[in-house]
Amino acid sequence: MSTGEQMHALVERLYPLCRSITGDGVRETLDILNEYLPLAVFEVPTGARAFDWTVPQEWNIRDAFIADTTGRRIVDFRESNLHVVSYSTPIDARMTLAELRPHLHTLPEQPSLVPYRTSYYSPDWGFCLAQDVLDRMPDGEYHVRIDSTLDDGHLTYAEHVVPGQVTDEVIVSCHTCHPSLANDNLASIAVAAYLARSLKNPWYTYRFLFMPGTIGAITWLSRNAERIDKVKHGLVLACAGDAGHLTYKKSRRGDAEIDRVLQLVLRERKHEIVDFSPYGYDERQFCSPGFDLGVGSLSRTPYARYPEYHTSGDNPDFVVPWALEDTLAVCREALSLLDRNRTYVNLSPYGEPQLGKRGLYDSLGGRSDAKDAQLAMLWVLNLSDGEHSLLDVAERSGLPFDSVVAAASALHDAELLKV
Repeated sequence: MSTGEQMHALVERLYPLCRSITGDGVRETLDILNEYLPLAVFEVPTGARAFDWTVPQEWNIRDAFIADTTGRRIVDFRESNLHVVSYSTPIDARMTLAELRPHLHTLPEQPSLVPYRTSYYSPDWGFCLAQDVLDRMPDGEYHVRIDSTLDDGHLTYAEHVVPGQVTDEVIVSCHTCHPSLANDNLASIAVAAYLARSLKNPWYTYRFLFMPGTIGAITWLSRNAERIDKVKHGLVLACAGDAGHLTYKKSRRGDAEIDRVLQLVLRERKHEIVDFSPYGYDERQFCSPGFDLGVGSLSRTPYARYPEYHTSGDNPDFVVPWALEDTLAVCREALSLLDRNRTYVNLSPYGEPQLGKRGLYDSLGGRSDAKDAQLAMLWVLNLSDGEHSLLDVAERSGLPFDSVVAAASALHDAELLKV
């Protein structure tokens, strides 16, 4: 089984669970993820302050339905957890279709699909269903039941840390708050898990965050504010498994190292680069003005730009193994580039040093990439002034980053450079 197929199998396994911003569905998701990589799980109690926010009550649901007078379930939570508006308050009542209609949500323009709706911070209840189903519901009385609870509990999030050679950190974040939505949620979780597993003795320390959107990131930031200066780079993963080309959203800074790295990694691929906006996923929390971290966001087709977004059409069939594997490959390349980016000083800066007597030209003989390798050495020597990094060299020269790193390594071994 390929890595893409393994990630897809994880998506399929997690898909049936009913996640929200709190609750047992999140815990069950993290329990399964813990089989793939060890997690530190944190529980933050209801009422805890997180800057301007307060951790809400915990929501759990066991069952829900709309049944006709014969007891037949017209809408059934057991068939899809999208059928219930997330955070719906409990109800057990009989009412007419006219009374029920204000609590029903459909997509008239996509009549066969069930929408995803939430009511996190405004207590209410509701059902989501296909417009085709609503059109077939006759006037009359219906039994409406949502067996849910809203009680004091906890907000749950998890971390996985890959220790590095330095304590400076790179954070990789994805959200765990969506129910059965495969691309917008689960694909990113799968990519993050396999990305974490692939890291071996990295330079930076990598902290992977699995947490509910918005309130989770704000809570994490509030609990880590005193050590946030350790975070040097970051990436938010979302919508990571559809067949569209990759899209990178820049950080608020616009020229953070992570922005430049992703643009360099993507330059040989079909891709889209978009500027930061304070709307989207948790990059907007990490990039809020009080923190202004160098955190961008990587996705395939961005949120709300594919018709299956936030509908029952975002199922495991919409996620394709090759796309998961492609997203993972780009993430791995980006982190590898971050890890190897160094700034050097030329120890022989007065004119071009004689490379031949050091055997550096001889080492290139017969290589198919000899010209690029020679150019890389000259570029590295010229820009190694203590201010320009290897990333600067690759951007300015147009040479592959790997060639620039190899040149720097050879020149360092020849005692022409120091870090």
